[in-house]
Amino acid sequence: MKKFEEKTIHSKEIYNGKIIRLQIDDVVLPDGNMAKREIVKHPGAVAVIAINDENKIIMVEQYRKPLERSLLEIPAGKLEYGEEPLVTAERELEEETGYAAGKMEHLISFYTSPGFADELIHLYIATDLKKIDNPKIGDEDEFVELYEITLEEAVQYVEEKRIYDAKTAYAVLYLQLKMAMTPNE
Repeated sequence: MKKFEEKTIHSKEIYNGKIIRLQIDDVVLPDGNMAKREIVKHPGAVAVIAINDENKIIMVEQYRKPLERSLLEIPAGKLEYGEEPLVTAERELEEETGYAAGKMEHLISFYTSPGFADELIHLYIATDLKKIDNPKIGDEDEFVELYEITLEEAVQYVEEKRIYDAKTAYAVLYLQLKMAMTPNE
């Protein structure tokens, strides 16, 4: 038995949508009591820290309906069924920015909201970027504007809440730490 494991005795799907599924689980707690858990099931996603030859971060600004505002974010998107995260990262980078990466490296994977969702984001860093003449078109309901910003600007945007989502703030923090740990050449 896993430490603090909650044993599911009944699970009921209450919504099955284009991106998420929602289920309610009846569980037995470690102390023997019962509880209900509302769980969002998500196919997983990728996010890409794309760095161009000028050492600028490629970002996209898009409107986020749940927040009723636009955010500046690193390119990202959900995994398609059976798709490997690297393939998704390459596809999303091309669709959202029009770039392809000469080098794409997996950094880390992390859960976004483990208290209620199982979404796992795979974070990549893309370098040696090349502009694509005829890039794949992204989702028909997705409207983005491209930005190229310095790390210093990204840090400022986090402080100003223009960058306000976890994956992008994490990416900025990662780059800050990487720069701090890299000896000056």
